[in-house]
Amino acid sequence: MRKDMSKKKYKVASLFCGCGGSDLGMLGGFEYLKKKYKSLNYEIVYAVDNNPNAVKTYNSNFKHPAICADVLKEDFASLPDVDVMIGGFPCQSFSTVNPTKDTNDARANLYKQIVRFLNEKKPKFFICENVKGLLTLQKGAIIKKITSEFESCGYNVQYRLLKAVEYGIPQRRERVIIIGIRKDIDTVFNYPPIVNKEDNCVALSAVIDSLAIEDKKYYFSQKAVEGMKNAKNNMKRGLWQPLDGPSLTLTSHLAKTSINSRDPVLLVDPDKELYRRFTPREAARIQSFPDSFVFPVSEHNTYLQIGNAVPPVLMWHIANALEIAIKGSSIKV
Repeated sequence: MRKDMSKKKYKVASLFCGCGGSDLGMLGGFEYLKKKYKSLNYEIVYAVDNNPNAVKTYNSNFKHPAICADVLKEDFASLPDVDVMIGGFPCQSFSTVNPTKDTNDARANLYKQIVRFLNEKKPKFFICENVKGLLTLQKGAIIKKITSEFESCGYNVQYRLLKAVEYGIPQRRERVIIIGIRKDIDTVFNYPPIVNKEDNCVALSAVIDSLAIEDKKYYFSQKAVEGMKNAKNNMKRGLWQPLDGPSLTLTSHLAKTSINSRDPVLLVDPDKELYRRFTPREAARIQSFPDSFVFPVSEHNTYLQIGNAVPPVLMWHIANALEIAIKGSSIKV
């Protein structure tokens, strides 16, 4: 007997949900830059993160509540069955921003909680997201190790590097998207076709209303600017972003942006040497959050959550592609 999945809502479990960028993309039903992203056929029945501030933001934006808990201590066996698991397992140890970090530390091994979930709940499909550095660490040995463990749980696994800038997002963010399909399911997943090439991308001007803003707290001091000018030649500095192109990648460093760093900033007035950081709402827009998405936490935590998030629009395209694959499948029961 075979069961058609094309007429039901697919139940989703979200591990390491953060503030909910991935989850918003899975659900759809939002508008970004005057474009509507239709509701998709998913419902999230379980979401977990260990950061109380992220969970506070999540629960201010979604009808289904996330729980604040240590995923290592969660009893997955007691959860209802789900069709899809999504998880952007923490990536600090895989980041190209800091290639010296130990890839064997506790955070790097949190992907094993994905493995545990796959073994215990056997969802039909899964989507994992991580940083570009995952592909090159230890000459590709890390991504091979992770995907082989996913495969050992009974899944056909594929991965690809996707560029947010090619999906209507004004940011040069590149992320590895790993897709798993349980081996008893006969279907093919095709990664979403690109929406635009980088030379025809959405520019920062679409999300930055004005270079000059009244709130002075976002401007760098003259002392900071002088420090940048006197910095060593090999230092990244003053990475101001022209408005006619996309931004560099936003990271959790947004919470402590320095003008002497890899963090993208804005040059308000070249003659006066006025630089400023992105406001929280500008950063959220660069990450493709709609303006209706609220962050009821401190600015510091807002920046952290935005920088760590999966862009909702990018996730929407991936989730839509998975829905197409699901509708083309018949599930053995």
